[in-house]
Amino acid sequence: MAAPRLTEAAAQWLRWDKNTKTSEIVKQLVAEENAGELQKYFGSRMEFGTAGLRAAMGAGISQMNDLTIIQTTQGFCRYLEKNFSDLKKRGVVIGFDARAHPSSGSSSKRFARLAATTFISQGIPVYLFSNIIPTPFVPYTITHLKLSAGIMITASHNPKQDNGYKVYWENGAQITSPHDKGISQAIEENQEPWPQAWDDSLVDSSLLLHDPYVTINKDYFKDIQKHCFHRNINKETKLKFIHTSVHGVGHEFVQSAFKAFDFKPPLPVPEQKDPDPEFPTVKYPNPEEGKGVLTLSFALAEKEGAGIILANDPDADRLLVAEKQESGEWKVFSGNELGALLGWWIFTCWKNQNQDPTAIKDVYMLSSTVSSKILRAIALKEGFHFEETLTGFKWMGNRAKQLTDQGKTVLFAFEEAIGYMCSPVVLDKDGVSAAVITAEMSSWLATKNLSLSQQLKAIYDEYGYHITKASYFICHDPKTIKELFENLRNYDGKNTYPKSCGKFKVSGVRDLTTDYDSSQPDQKAVLPTSKSSQMITFTFSNGGVATMRTSGTEPKIKYYAELCAPPGNSDPYQLKKELDELVSAIEEYFFQPEKNKLKPKAE
Repeated sequence: MAAPRLTEAAAQWLRWDKNTKTSEIVKQLVAEENAGELQKYFGSRMEFGTAGLRAAMGAGISQMNDLTIIQTTQGFCRYLEKNFSDLKKRGVVIGFDARAHPSSGSSSKRFARLAATTFISQGIPVYLFSNIIPTPFVPYTITHLKLSAGIMITASHNPKQDNGYKVYWENGAQITSPHDKGISQAIEENQEPWPQAWDDSLVDSSLLLHDPYVTINKDYFKDIQKHCFHRNINKETKLKFIHTSVHGVGHEFVQSAFKAFDFKPPLPVPEQKDPDPEFPTVKYPNPEEGKGVLTLSFALAEKEGAGIILANDPDADRLLVAEKQESGEWKVFSGNELGALLGWWIFTCWKNQNQDPTAIKDVYMLSSTVSSKILRAIALKEGFHFEETLTGFKWMGNRAKQLTDQGKTVLFAFEEAIGYMCSPVVLDKDGVSAAVITAEMSSWLATKNLSLSQQLKAIYDEYGYHITKASYFICHDPKTIKELFENLRNYDGKNTYPKSCGKFKVSGVRDLTTDYDSSQPDQKAVLPTSKSSQMITFTFSNGGVATMRTSGTEPKIKYYAELCAPPGNSDPYQLKKELDELVSAIEEYFFQPEKNKLKPKAE
């Protein structure tokens, strides 16, 4: 027997839901009095956070479906009305990827149309893309057309059953707190669908609807050409590039980017080039999971004699790069390694364009606190500014905007999760511009008989080796996760952090959950803190740094470790061995996987 609260929630749902597939599912559960399933669908509403929504598609308030999209957009619409007196003049942009879930009648395109209907019914102009786009096109459109906000319907590289609702503010960056709280509150207050909520034919007839597809496709590629410095080399290069969009949206846009830089088109992996919401050729559509996603790319590269692979995730905001080595092996660059290469390249191009020695004092690069500190080392030696932010592009995008508004130049920002912002025209990660800029860097290096791997070594020789290792454990029990972090805060008695980890001595601790930083005079953290997520960074006396944190979108406890050596005669093999030992000690003493029943990342 289901609790009265659940049957009531389901009855309410059935009064409002006009999608026959989801309402049918709910009717059946009510008829069967299926308490377990009703609890799953109606136990709690999806939480609207700074990343918007991310959940499975299906019926009920806990999942992404027509009704929850309407409710979310109604809340977002009211919140925007409160914040922008000129909303009816400026309007919003809405984009979508190629995800679909036939059994619940859900798709990204359908969700985008319903969201557009909500705004149009309130007299607010909507710039709705008529076709799939990469996520970075939404933030680009906001700043390019001076709109109030943007929505991208995508679940990026999540499993195929998921979808998401990602929100950008008028500055073209993802929202930060307290906007998420305000929107969340407004969603709660606007749950009953408005009179025209389901009438998406409004979208086809309204004068408030604009399709930015053609304009933005033209203007974006014109804007990123500002980052093309070696057109002649690109035209002549003998390098061959393979591109995979992993069944997502990237194919057409990366082809256009190559054309904009005067390259021959990259060779697409035929089985993966067209959008397919089933992602049939990969276990996970996530290039971060490494070589498994690249199997077909390696095969095509061998067949075509190509030396470089560029892989986008399904919404094309991330980029993974692999290069064939002289040994015949493939090297897949980590996010930190490509971050080092792109940071070096973008700075080198800037330096060649700017002969004025005083200009450098206004130049900035950013990366997130769990990413490699390599940009800091380059900045120290070259004289520009480096800043770190909290994890996630919402922080880097917003900080980049603040700096730009102060007349500074933000050349580059990156995070280790293969996200790169190579152009200030998009204040978010962008896998399209990153792909073509990587191609130009590779082509230029080839004229000097250098590979990406050789250049990476040259960067480490000049600025000091930065060796990183990151992984995660899976844990579905929030209580265990909380206890694991509390144990670290009370390691040697109450309120004492670990003084060592195996044979490695801890020299400093920063806890962004509790606002503690042992390195600061007042012992308070400099970066913003958040009680709702766990994040502790340990510094070790051997030059190692390790951060442990919970994930905002997955049941994972992640860790990121790095050893930084000063420039000069350091032995990378020795450093790697030491980092491996440090990571093993962190896993054994700080994670205690057996005791906490944690599942390691599947190799």
